[in-house]
Amino acid sequence: MKVMVINGPNLNLLGIREPEIYGSGSYAALARYIEGAAADLGIEVLVRQSNHEGEIVTWIQECYGAVDAIVINPAAYTHTSVAILDALKAVALPAVEVHLSDVQTREEFRRTSYSALACKKVIAGQGFDGYRMALEFLVKG
Repeated sequence: MKVMVINGPNLNLLGIREPEIYGSGSYAALARYIEGAAADLGIEVLVRQSNHEGEIVTWIQECYGAVDAIVINPAAYTHTSVAILDALKAVALPAVEVHLSDVQTREEFRRTSYSALACKKVIAGQGFDGYRMALEFLVKG
């Protein structure tokens, strides 16, 4: 199994940006964690991060015919991007949305997720472990 893990804006600032919400681990540490979790599960992952919506849409489109599933943390685009939703719907691959923080307990505007409409599951508030949980869910099918 091959899974694309796509992370959205500001995740490159993990460890710097609001560590009381997102934790003190860096983005490099998150990428290593995801790669280790994938190795434990015997699957291949590609881990990417972008601050640009169009680049995220392009990566989702490139998943078609190239990977078996997607794990996505659209970050702020979760609440605004119909383009990401449409790309996920277009490729029609199993997808899991992940958030480091529990978005349902934060500001009201963070409680709406467009991308979740095209995902089989949403995992929020589990920190780095949410990515492992997403990969395990996808492996189980």
